[in-house]
Amino acid sequence: MKALFPIFNSHPALVYLDSNATSQKPQAVIEAIDQYYRSENANVHRGVYQLSENATRIFEESRLRIAAYINAESVEVIFTRGTTEAINIVAQSGGQAFLRPGDEIVLTVCEHHSNIVPWQIAAERHGVTIKYIPLTADRRLDLEAARELITAKTRMVSLGHVSNVLGVIHPVREIIAMAKAVGALTMLDGAQGIPHLKVDVKELDCDFYAFSGHKAFGPTGIGVLYGKKALLNAMPPYQGGGDMIEKVTLQGSTWNELPSKFEAGTPHIEGAIGLGVAIDFLKSLPLEKLLAHDQHLGRLLTQKLREEFPRVKILVEPGEDWVGTVTIVHENIHPHDLAAVCDSDNIAIRAGHHCAQPLMEVLGVTSTARVSPGLYNDEADIERFLAALRKAEKLFLS
Repeated sequence: MKALFPIFNSHPALVYLDSNATSQKPQAVIEAIDQYYRSENANVHRGVYQLSENATRIFEESRLRIAAYINAESVEVIFTRGTTEAINIVAQSGGQAFLRPGDEIVLTVCEHHSNIVPWQIAAERHGVTIKYIPLTADRRLDLEAARELITAKTRMVSLGHVSNVLGVIHPVREIIAMAKAVGALTMLDGAQGIPHLKVDVKELDCDFYAFSGHKAFGPTGIGVLYGKKALLNAMPPYQGGGDMIEKVTLQGSTWNELPSKFEAGTPHIEGAIGLGVAIDFLKSLPLEKLLAHDQHLGRLLTQKLREEFPRVKILVEPGEDWVGTVTIVHENIHPHDLAAVCDSDNIAIRAGHHCAQPLMEVLGVTSTARVSPGLYNDEADIERFLAALRKAEKLFLS
């Protein structure tokens, strides 16, 4: 699979084990962006000349492909800058439409900051309380606690589809069912879900789903907010400007129909085009086999760590509800030092709090080292990382 990704031609010694942070880009996506700028560059939705009409057609075809991939209507697919902006749209515009003083929002302790901070801002603005679903001893979401936390006061439940730190696939269907039973709205942060799992928003029956292009083989700066049409229609615009208006007068304005209502200004045209091609790439892959591939590499690494590195603490046990992410803490080596040693051997891993400081507090650590394999990794890459870990122990323990 490495042959599909040009970066490995430019850096043949690279071992890239940081796919949870961002994925590498296949040749097809790079070519689509290059083709747009070379042959199709024009603004969309505004021009009556052929070049603009061609750009508009390609741009909107991407929306159609993305909508079909997640089983949504095209008007329910809003282009955003990424998952972060998508969640902010729901927290701010949805907060204005749906939240009232005394309501409650339910999140989990596992969330990325992007699925905590927007809700904290909304809670303060609307007089709302936030509650958090805790973890069980095996670091899975506590469903019994969730049943107690999700009550008639709950107005919104928002959680990650997959934990970016632990790689655990959350039991989202069960939690969505709990929310529906009390009339609460639901949102899934799918930044880690889309690259690993087939997502059908109708089958999930979530009210909102957000994901980023750059974690799913697409460009940076582009993402998607899916929302049920009736809910999006009930929400006020997130930003004002061109394209999101129906009519503007000096006395006031009226809003365009979906999806334009939430897409003010010139969009990230080449990003949307690249994301459409990335979705085609994902569609061409056997996702179940790729998930099994990532799980195999994660299990192999976990086994080797247990056999050879007694000072390494593995923060989550592999299971079927897991995408292969291995997150560790070494008793004697700071995660940043381990990442630096890896980098000296052309191995890319992530070290830090992974934008999940509340989870770090729950885990009793300040930072961790994270290995997140992808389809372009193999067993040799795992061995390279293990060799770097041996080197780090030799440096810091001798």
